[in-house]
Amino acid sequence: MNKEIQAYNDSLSAADKAIGDKLAREINKYLTNAESKIWHRHPVWFLNGNPIVGYSKLKDSVRLLFWSGQSFEEEDLQPEGTFKAAEARYTDVKQIDTGLLKRWLEKGTKIQWDYKNIVRRKGVLERLL
Repeated sequence: MNKEIQAYNDSLSAADKAIGDKLAREINKYLTNAESKIWHRHPVWFLNGNPIVGYSKLKDSVRLLFWSGQSFEEEDLQPEGTFKAAEARYTDVKQIDTGLLKRWLEKGTKIQWDYKNIVRRKGVLERLL
């Protein structure tokens, strides 16, 4: 696991660390070609410089965020923000369905919006895949 991401997880409470460790392990297992790093203070995985998935500690949960998740058409992912992102929230590591997570990660590699160039395009997203 990326050392910065491990340090992020280690800074969490025991319950949240278990969630972060499991998410990172599963994401690394299925996004083998992704670059992972701390971006805007949270673990994020990128494909060709485009953010795919990440997670962050919220007040009452750990949020798993897929930047293009609204296009996955998955009822277990809730819309987040004004662009194409969608999220799932966890309060216990047992809530993580690894089969569902694998499916979302597979969709994340196939369904992408171009967040990498959103500033250059003045907030306009274009579909990549």
